[in-house]
Amino acid sequence: MKKYTMADIAREAGVAKSTVSRYFNQGYIKEETREKIRAVVERTGFEPSAAASNLKAKETRMIGVVAPTMTSPSSGRLLNAMDNALRDQGYACLILTTDHHLEREIAAVEYLRSLRVDGIVLIATNLNSQHQKLQKSSRVPFLVMGQRFPQGTSIIYDDYQAGLQVGEYASEMGHKDIVYISVNQSDYAVGHERRRGVMDGLAHHTEVHNVQMKEIAFSYDQARETTREILKEHVPDLFICATDQIALACYKEVREAGLRVPEDVSLIGFGGYDLSELLSPSLTTIRFDCEAAGEVCANTLISMIHEKTVPTLQVLGFTFRKGGSVSDLNEANEPFRNNEEISENRDEEINENRDEAGEEKKERRDKETVEVDIAAKAMDPKKSGMKQDETVLSLAPEGQSISDSFSRSMEQP
Repeated sequence: MKKYTMADIAREAGVAKSTVSRYFNQGYIKEETREKIRAVVERTGFEPSAAASNLKAKETRMIGVVAPTMTSPSSGRLLNAMDNALRDQGYACLILTTDHHLEREIAAVEYLRSLRVDGIVLIATNLNSQHQKLQKSSRVPFLVMGQRFPQGTSIIYDDYQAGLQVGEYASEMGHKDIVYISVNQSDYAVGHERRRGVMDGLAHHTEVHNVQMKEIAFSYDQARETTREILKEHVPDLFICATDQIALACYKEVREAGLRVPEDVSLIGFGGYDLSELLSPSLTTIRFDCEAAGEVCANTLISMIHEKTVPTLQVLGFTFRKGGSVSDLNEANEPFRNNEEISENRDEEINENRDEAGEEKKERRDKETVEVDIAAKAMDPKKSGMKQDETVLSLAPEGQSISDSFSRSMEQP
């Protein structure tokens, strides 16, 4: 099959090559001429080179996106929402992934700039001086998602507050022996701010006496290996995992070890993966609104392309999903507290009845004849002393005769 060029299309349509170029770049041409070119394009199946067209056009209607991965459910949700929002406004996405490699990330940004895309979104896990140089030298609008970028424009999740809420919740649920599996602090948002929030939340409660910190990469396999090694040493009350992917790996190893969640060990994650709902019990996790993040990224970048003023920093919220993977260790002490309360209430009731009995006894004494009083004094104190009467009176239910209650008390072992 012949490979057509723009010159071939121009020749078969009977127009100049520049007219065909205007056709593909949404320039002005007569409607009759447009129809001629369209008919030839449909018949030949011709598709212009994006790079070649970009050299001629002022706007490419193309947005470059650099992401660490597309296998993460969070990244997938964000990218899908961003792509939909951009398409709704006439833009297309060109997505490049880096597998968390910094060198590939820098190279991807430079490549997208060479294609003359209208704007670039970097979903970042690590920012350094190279990113700052890119920002300063770039004429293309450049937006960072996921990390605070003081030198430019960025959108972040509220990782600190999310971590703080998790730490406080873990403490409130009575967990004192905790393992936190984090990622490297070079990822400032997840490795530093999220970790700082968790530790501050735990520090609000002095009852937490042991927090073990483990630092790993964004790796499911490494998370499983780390969890396995921890469980060989001891079983903590709770695992807090920096991502849901780490939490899923942890859950797998806990079950492999013959342990139950949350009866033997509790589990908390971050991310809000839909897959976490399929666990039994469902995972307690922080769900970040990735769909909203994708739309905010798209709208912010388009505003930047059109040279509108945008905030240099936007912070997105989260939802705390309290699944069934965290046990309330406070409940373990509840029966003892209940017994203490019952005992205290019973003592109060006995004392109140004893006081009432004393008053009743005094009134009865005043009414009794001297003979009855003398007879009572003549009785064996060991068998029918006043203290025995007081005990019977204190246990007699309202409306029941003292003699009936006394009879039943003697029958009891």
